[in-house]
Formats: sequence, structure tokens, C-alpha cells
Amino acid sequence: MTNRDIKYRYLFAGGGTGGHLYPAIAVAQKINELQPNSEILFIGTKTKIESKVVPQKGFNFKSIWISGFSRKLNFQNILFPIKLFVAMMQSLLINIKYKPQVAVGTGAYVSGPAIWGATFMGAKGVLLEQNSYPGITNRLLEKRVQKIFLSFEESKKYFRDNSKLDVAGNPIRIDISLSDKEETKKQFRLVESKKTLVIIGGSLGAKSINEVIKNKLDELVNLGIQILWQTGEIYYDEYSSSESENVKVVKYFDDIAKAYSVADLIIARAGATTIAEVAHLGLPVVFVPSPNVAEDHQYKNAKVLKDVNAAELIRDSKFDDEIIEAVKNLISDDKRLAELSSNIKIFDKPNAVNQIANEIIKMASTI
Repeated sequence: MTNRDIKYRYLFAGGGTGGHLYPAIAVAQKINELQPNSEILFIGTKTKIESKVVPQKGFNFKSIWISGFSRKLNFQNILFPIKLFVAMMQSLLINIKYKPQVAVGTGAYVSGPAIWGATFMGAKGVLLEQNSYPGITNRLLEKRVQKIFLSFEESKKYFRDNSKLDVAGNPIRIDISLSDKEETKKQFRLVESKKTLVIIGGSLGAKSINEVIKNKLDELVNLGIQILWQTGEIYYDEYSSSESENVKVVKYFDDIAKAYSVADLIIARAGATTIAEVAHLGLPVVFVPSPNVAEDHQYKNAKVLKDVNAAELIRDSKFDDEIIEAVKNLISDDKRLAELSSNIKIFDKPNAVNQIANEIIKMASTI
């Protein structure tokens, strides 16, 4: 019997946010392409993004009862030890029945019990770490796995066993490319001759960014630029009245590549997926990291790029004070914009998903 005849089983665990989920989906899809006879199962929670997205992508899904430990004192923290125990037992039962050869965790809290259960039953373990500062789940799971794929070189210092580490990049499917700038500007009703500032707050939007942009609109427009402002769905009604000849307001971008295509400068949060996309396309960005993420990982992501002159960085708390000067200095300085565009491409890892998927398949075939 050859490797092609064996039905390999892979378990993926992760979710809570798209940043944890979509890299796992990208790797799972690539494994399916390379090894069509494989079986893939995702473990997640019923209440988060993975419960909807994973079945939509055609993968089997099992849920466990677990949630993160809040940094604030609340009733959920009292339940955490109970949830953890239940989740570990659920994961163990799932793995006893499923018997995966390789289990892949993406660092979200749900991956803790799932990867523990899989490795307890003899599966090989793999971790994907998208952020420059690894989350606590991945750091705790280090001893249980054979391989850890990193997106940033700087992440290495947070792990103990260097032999397990591989800086492969963030394994997302980047099926995006820039379209014709003039034509795309017409689609957004933008003036072809004006510099364009694109503001991206994510699908849900970024409240603090929206508030500052609203207050600074006149000053920004007076710089002689136009603005394409994505507010997020929940904030759109509040800010849609701000639209004008020089300000176009949208809920979200169905095709993010079109927004990137008209941008002379971007203001965005510093999630791992956004960083991977703008690095792939080579775009000048001012990162305004979200202060509402675990262990301030968005700031640490952006700081890595800032330190090598690949992006600009403004703390969320200082955005109101610094945004006008930052945009004024950057958007009219073509040399500086080109420098940022060139430097950020260092972080483009287009082969990440292929490299990781092939390594996981290799691990399964050696069991």
C-alpha cells in the first residue's frame, strides 16, 4: 500500500477570530488539493466565527465548550476551570473516535484542549503562530508538538526549543492583485487626479478610528486629498452622513483588493491578515493597532515593521493627536511612500501555505 492509498486524517483547532481561523482553513484547503484522499476535521466553539465559516468551506466541524479567560473579573472566569475540564474530556473523546495522524492548532484558546487531546492519543502536533508575540496557548502547547510555524522572526525568542521553529510566514490564501487604479477610482466615484487615503477598520469597524476620522475630516480634506472610509457595518449609519465629494463612506469592502488598488496611503489595524495582504501587494500603511486584543499583539506586530522602516505606527491613544501630521507628511512625499512600499515586501511570504501543508503531509506519512 502506497501513501496515496492511505486515508490520512488531520485535525485543525482554532477560531474565535478570522486571524486565527483563516490560516488554518488555507492550510486545510491546500492539503485537500495535494492529498484529495485525506480527511479533515475542525474543532471550535458554537458561538464564534468558526461554527459558520468552517461548514461553509466544506469541512466537518465539532464543537467543544470552552471560552477564553477574561482579563476582567467576571462570572465567566469562575466557570473557566469547569469549562476547561469539560473541553478536555470532549476533545479526548473526539480524538479517540477520529484518530488523526496530525493535529494543527492556530493559537486560539480552543486549540489548547483540542491539541492536548490529539497529542495524548498519539497524533503529531503542529502550531501556527501568526503574531510576532505568541499567545499563551501556543506557548503552553510547545512541549506537546513537533513543529511550530512562525510568521515573524522575532517570535523565536518566546519559545524554548529552536529546533521546532520555522519562519514560514502567515499561511493565508492571498488571491488578490491590484487592478487598474483609474478604473477602480471611477467605481468608488473618486477623482482620478487626487491622492487617496483609504481607511480600513475591518468588517466590524474600529470605533476609536471612526471617531477620530469624523472629527478630523475637514482637516484631512484640506490637505487636498480624498478619503475612502470603511466604517464597519455597525457604525455605517452613524457616519454615512459624512459622505461628500471628497469623502466616500462604505460599510465594508466586498473586494478588499479594489480598496487597496486606489490607495496612495492606508490607515488600518495591525492584524496578521492585513499585514500579510499589504506586504504581498507592497502598500504604504499607517498602522493603528487595536488596544483591545490579547497581550497587545497588534502593537507588537506593527512595531516589528516600524523598526525596519516598513510601515508607520501610531498608538490608538495618540491617533487623535498625530493623524493629521502623519498624513500630511506622508501622502505628498512620493519618495517616502515608495520606500515604505518597497520595505514592507520583505514580509511577503507567498509560499507559506504550500510549505506548511507539505510539511504536515510529510509528518502524517511518517507515523
